[in-house]
Amino acid sequence: MSDLHYLVRQPKIQIKNPPLLILLHGYGSNEQDLFSFAEELPDNFLIISVQAPLSMGFGSYAWYSINFDDINGKFSDLKEAKNAIDKIASFIDDIKIKYNTDAKKTFLLGFSQGAILSYSLSFFYPNKVQYVIALSGYINTDLLPNSMAKNIETEYYSSHGSVDQVLPVEWARNSKPFLDNLNLNSVYSEYPVGHGVAPQNFYSFKNWLEERL
Repeated sequence: MSDLHYLVRQPKIQIKNPPLLILLHGYGSNEQDLFSFAEELPDNFLIISVQAPLSMGFGSYAWYSINFDDINGKFSDLKEAKNAIDKIASFIDDIKIKYNTDAKKTFLLGFSQGAILSYSLSFFYPNKVQYVIALSGYINTDLLPNSMAKNIETEYYSSHGSVDQVLPVEWARNSKPFLDNLNLNSVYSEYPVGHGVAPQNFYSFKNWLEERL
């Protein structure tokens, strides 16, 4: 079993094989952050909020390091990022077995760094998840397999703040053309906020989730 720490919200109704929703927080946050969404999401979901493995101290965690230097400026540790993707993929398999979830209803929701990894995981592990919700993230083309699978059926919901001061909205805007080019089902929306989730954004992706249950 994976050593990743996580929080659980059991389905609020009795269901034999519940749909699974995995939550991946952003850089410098923790598993409590996105778990605040849990009570407002559909009752039949098994919701798992995962804590990233790299401690930054004071209750903050990261999936991979973001480094700064005079030569390269700000850059991501891609080796750590790929290790995180592999860890999350194994974790999802473990959770599916442990909780006997619906194999055809696995949703992966990530914010910021968690969204970047959610995108990447869907390409490194095709169809391990059927649905990706990427909030305030982008597709990092340095974190993709050398060749893309031809049989991906995953659907994508992407959203971003139009005045995001952490990850430029221009990066996020590239996601839908990229997915369209692969003939993948996706929607993209923007909201007049910074690096966060506006209330109308929450209700938008909640509706998107409910339509796919």
